[in-house]
Amino acid sequence: MTGEGQSIAPTSARLIALGEEAWKHYGVRPDWTTLSGYFDAFRRKGAAINLGTFVGLGTARAMVIGESDRRATPAELEKMEALVDQAMREGALGVSTSLQYVPDMYNSTEEIIAMAKVAARYGGVYFTHQRSESNRIDASMDEVFRIAREAKIPADIWHFKTADKPNWGKMPGVLQKLEKARAEGLDVAANQYPWTAGENGLDACLPPWIREGGAEKLLARLKDPAMRKRAREDMLKPSDDWENQYLGSGGPDGVMLVTVLNPDLKKYEGMTIAQIAAAQKKDPVDALMDLVIADKANSYNIIFMMDENDVRAGLKHRLVAFCTDSSASAEDGIFSQEKSHPRGWASTAQILGKYVRDEKLLPLEEAVRKMSSLSAARAHLFDRGILREGMAADVVAFDLARVAAKATYTDPLHYSAGFPYVAVNGALVVDGGKITGALPGKILLGPGAR
Repeated sequence: MTGEGQSIAPTSARLIALGEEAWKHYGVRPDWTTLSGYFDAFRRKGAAINLGTFVGLGTARAMVIGESDRRATPAELEKMEALVDQAMREGALGVSTSLQYVPDMYNSTEEIIAMAKVAARYGGVYFTHQRSESNRIDASMDEVFRIAREAKIPADIWHFKTADKPNWGKMPGVLQKLEKARAEGLDVAANQYPWTAGENGLDACLPPWIREGGAEKLLARLKDPAMRKRAREDMLKPSDDWENQYLGSGGPDGVMLVTVLNPDLKKYEGMTIAQIAAAQKKDPVDALMDLVIADKANSYNIIFMMDENDVRAGLKHRLVAFCTDSSASAEDGIFSQEKSHPRGWASTAQILGKYVRDEKLLPLEEAVRKMSSLSAARAHLFDRGILREGMAADVVAFDLARVAAKATYTDPLHYSAGFPYVAVNGALVVDGGKITGALPGKILLGPGAR
């Protein structure tokens, strides 16, 4: 599943041009602008995995409005709704937001409701990286519930968490809030990964005002001494106005650089901002800002911002499915040349090995339900997720005694142990622990597909 806030399609020549550095780095460039065009490209290339996608409402906004912080005009909102309508007819699963990031954070609740109503007409769903996972989490969840209620759409909260140290211990309370909304008749749920650290763009450590308008304007502001000073002051003081992940993770020791595009910065991958600052003999905030400039806002970081007890409370709750919140990776090819979060490698093994087998936090059957039928049902994929005649044969065979997560934060590039067989649509893509090279993956079309 992909398309959190920003999606591979629909897209435009302007958005493709903005991503030129990444396209060059990974050796691919879109020859599509519509979702059906992307699906055609996916089928031509072939894949070992199935793929389904949401329409990212950040992408819809970027196509129509750009990266500016303002409300959509009626005509612009109509254009965004039309983009959603077309994508739903081409097979999107629903709509998704990522409301901590530019430009998605500029979508108002009313604008989201309008676009979610379009998805709901086709039987789609709404998944969200909610507006706040920290100090404003109660108000943020109320927004999710309002969207579900007014758009009459099932809603899920991506990678549910209570982030930043002042909010540790709040997970039981927000889970009760989720239960209360269900009891009131809303079709809402959540998903979560089994780690105490997240990952996103390094520039997300900076205050929203300096990111407004996109990467080019961000980099220009960081080179302005007055704006740089103002941004530093914002990063170093507590605030309920924005998600200050730099302060929330404890400062430079809690932020680890993991992926860069600039080859000159490769030596810093896997180091914390504190370690990089020491090596460069710089102030940590200056080191972070200079990294954003040097990598043209393409760097990613791991941020240590959750409490283990909160993670455990979410993992065992009946309404919380599992996710990775990560792109997939590989031990070979270009992805083996960069660091990443272990959640993209070992989330399933972490749950089955640590939390089920070793700690008995939840029963094996419940963990499997969360990984399969619950996850499929929340995305309205009703032909998958259960072993039953007539269902798609996506099957993982694992040896619970041998399951082990091999990936770590500092050494992530390792597949997990204990998974000898994986079948996708009835064909083995992993046989005896070895990748077969078979490409049986399919596009998983949403309910509105024509």
